[in-house]
Amino acid sequence: MSQQRTRSRNPFKILFTKKNNARLSPKLLSLLNNFETNLTVSIRELVPKDKNDIVSVSWMIQAMQSLCETHKSIRTLVKDLEVPVSDLEEDFIYIFSDFSLKRELCNAFTSEIYHLEHGNLLLKFAFSKLETNSGNILQRWNQHMVSKNPSIENWGAVLSRLVESMDHHHHISKKGKKKYSAEGKVLLRVLYGVKVKTLYIFSVFDASFSGSSKNLFYLTIPKEMEELPWVQAFMELQNTINPEIKNTFLSGGFTVIKDLEAVETGVKKLYTAVQEGSVPILLVEPLEKSVIELSERFELVSKETRCLSKMVISARDALLESLWTKCAEELGVTLPTMVKSVNIEEKS
Repeated sequence: MSQQRTRSRNPFKILFTKKNNARLSPKLLSLLNNFETNLTVSIRELVPKDKNDIVSVSWMIQAMQSLCETHKSIRTLVKDLEVPVSDLEEDFIYIFSDFSLKRELCNAFTSEIYHLEHGNLLLKFAFSKLETNSGNILQRWNQHMVSKNPSIENWGAVLSRLVESMDHHHHISKKGKKKYSAEGKVLLRVLYGVKVKTLYIFSVFDASFSGSSKNLFYLTIPKEMEELPWVQAFMELQNTINPEIKNTFLSGGFTVIKDLEAVETGVKKLYTAVQEGSVPILLVEPLEKSVIELSERFELVSKETRCLSKMVISARDALLESLWTKCAEELGVTLPTMVKSVNIEEKS
C-alpha cells in the first residue's frame, strides 16, 4: 500500500511573511491571529495520545466535530472581513467548487457509514439466532464487510480535485499580476490552512473506510510557510497517524478502524465456536456490547459528518452573501436579498 506525498503548495507567498502581517490593521491582525490560533489548537487536539486511538471511531467523531467548528469559524470570519469583490473574481469558481467537493465527500462518507451499519444489523440478528442458523448470518456479515461500497471508487478522484484547487492558487501566485486587498489576503490565507486540515482528515477517512492507503496524503509544507502557527501541529498530526495506518495495512489488517477491528476479531471467534457447536456466553456478551457501542459511535460520526456538510454550505453562502452585499455597495445599487441554500441549526 502506498500513500500520496502531496506538496501543499503556497497560494500567495506574500501572505505568509511576518513582514506582511505588520501591514495589516489591528482589526485584521486580530481576526487573523484568533483564527489561526484556534486552527492550531484544533489540529493539536487531534494528535492521538495513544496508538490505540489511530484510528478509533472516537477520533473520527472528534475529527468531524473539529472540521465542523472550523468551517463555522469561516462563516463568522467572512462576515467580519467584508472582502472586496475584485479580490475573488479570478478565484470565485475554484473557491466555490472547493466547498462543493467537500460536501460531496461528506455525503460519500455518510453512505459508507450506512453500509457499515448494515453489517452491524446483521450481527445483531445473528445474536438472536445463536441456537439456529447464526453461522450463515455470520458468513453473510463477512461477505458484506468484504464487499465495497461502489461510491468508494470515486473518492480518490474527488480528493485529487481538491488538491487541484490548491494548485490553482499556486499558478496565480506565479503570474504575480493579481493585487489583493488586506482583507482578501487574510481570507485566502485562512482558507488555505483550513483546506490543508480538511484535505488531510478526509484522506484519513478515505483510508479508514476504503481499506487502502493509496489516497492517504502526506502534505509537504513549503519552507516559506513553516512559520505559520498551525504548521507544527499539523506535521505532528500526520507524522503520528500516517505510519500507523501504513503499518496496519502492511501487516494485512482487516481495517485501520480499531473498534471495527475488535468486532471482526470477536466475530471470527464466535463463528468458530458456532461451528464447533458451543457458544460461550463469555464470548457473546462482550461482542454484543461492542457491536451496540460501535453502532452508537458510527451514528455520531454520521451526525457530525452531516453537520459538517451543512456548515460547509453555510460558509459558502456566507461568502456569497458577503460578496453580494459588497457588490451592491460598490455599484451603489440595491440588489434583491439572497436566498440561502440551507437552514443551519446551531450546535449547542
